[in-house]
Amino acid sequence: MMEKTCVIIKPDGVCKKVSGDIIKKFDGEGLKLVAVRMIKPEKQVMENFYSVHKDREFFKPLVDFVCSAPVIVMVWEDENAVAKVRGIVGSTNSKEAADGTLRNIFGTDNRRNVVHASDSAENAQKEIAFFFKPEEIAQYDYNDWQ
Repeated sequence: MMEKTCVIIKPDGVCKKVSGDIIKKFDGEGLKLVAVRMIKPEKQVMENFYSVHKDREFFKPLVDFVCSAPVIVMVWEDENAVAKVRGIVGSTNSKEAADGTLRNIFGTDNRRNVVHASDSAENAQKEIAFFFKPEEIAQYDYNDWQ
């Protein structure tokens, strides 16, 4: 099933200058980039974005971290994009992430794990709508360029 998912390159990914490597990995796995933007998140915006975690002990440190430097917000499309991206990204804790996953290669720990990736198709839709208007998401077919 064709679906879209949201990926955010977190401040550690941007500041380590591995954003291009991360994007190249998704491209190389056949996903289609349909929206991208770099932002310097505001605290209130990210508190709303991560509100599902507001009662957890890691909420405030996570929000502070994500707001510490620019992030790159993207929408990727493919069949079963959420599961595919989650496989490429790896476990939340970089130290436990499988070899070859983005978090294993570039991450440091449970918070500084270089990327956020939607965990379900339902959440992907919400997260995408959080950052992009429908008209900001490209609708095109790569085959048109052949």
